[in-house]
Amino acid sequence: MKYLLGTIGFLVALSSGAQADTILFVGNSFTFGELATAKHYHARDVRDLNPPNERKQTIGGVPAIFKEFTRQAKLSYDVSLETEGGKGLDFHYTQKLPLLDKPWDVVILQSYSTLDADRPGNPRLLIEYTRKFDAVLHARNPNVKIYLNATWSRADMTYTPDTPWSGKPITQMALDVAAGYTAAWKASPGIRGVIPVGQAWNRAFATGFADPNPYDGISAGQVNLWADDSYHASDFGYYLEALMIFGKVTGLDPLSLGPKERVARDFGFSWRQTTALQQIAHDELAAQK
Repeated sequence: MKYLLGTIGFLVALSSGAQADTILFVGNSFTFGELATAKHYHARDVRDLNPPNERKQTIGGVPAIFKEFTRQAKLSYDVSLETEGGKGLDFHYTQKLPLLDKPWDVVILQSYSTLDADRPGNPRLLIEYTRKFDAVLHARNPNVKIYLNATWSRADMTYTPDTPWSGKPITQMALDVAAGYTAAWKASPGIRGVIPVGQAWNRAFATGFADPNPYDGISAGQVNLWADDSYHASDFGYYLEALMIFGKVTGLDPLSLGPKERVARDFGFSWRQTTALQQIAHDELAAQK
């Protein structure tokens, strides 16, 4: 009898452990991987919540990269995304909430690249709608883990004249964006934390892995984290973003994915580039503890 009970207990634990955690990505083109191979990468492995008639093409993006990382780590995540180019959290809350108001296990929230399209650098909208999402999502699942995804400096907002960060160091915009997300986190006690993607980009510049100025050419031995518009990310940039989310959400070291990681292979990265990106994510996550 004791053996039977023990066997039943084991099977129940095994069954519950096999159930996939649900994770939702809410964001814009910085989430769905605009202007890079990442945009359509493994789209079949993730669920796009927007109706099919609103999409001309299937979307994979950062959510699909995250999914592939977790598969290699032998974790089970059911990944969904709701994205709209050029929009912030205010749009998703006011226009898409019926799609999002569900009992998710994990939610990643990413707003507009300058915090506010009309008032660059102003976190007011981000703070307001982070608080609203916090309340709605926790009403559905009190145990939901919500993270804010703080994005990178835009070279086109720094190196060109008459732009909000013109003349400032390339690292400054990412720091200002991170400060806005931190303010939103502190104003909403249900938020788990901020994923410092932009600061990981800053670290990539500081270590010499990435060229900080795409307008004067990419130096030998360095990579360009931006796409050709110096606004969106390249596959290198989106890969680093996904590594940061993977490390923060799962608690696993990005270095555990190893130099033969499959997404990097599919994107054509060398093993040295792959290891360097994983090391940058490892170091930035460690620095935030």
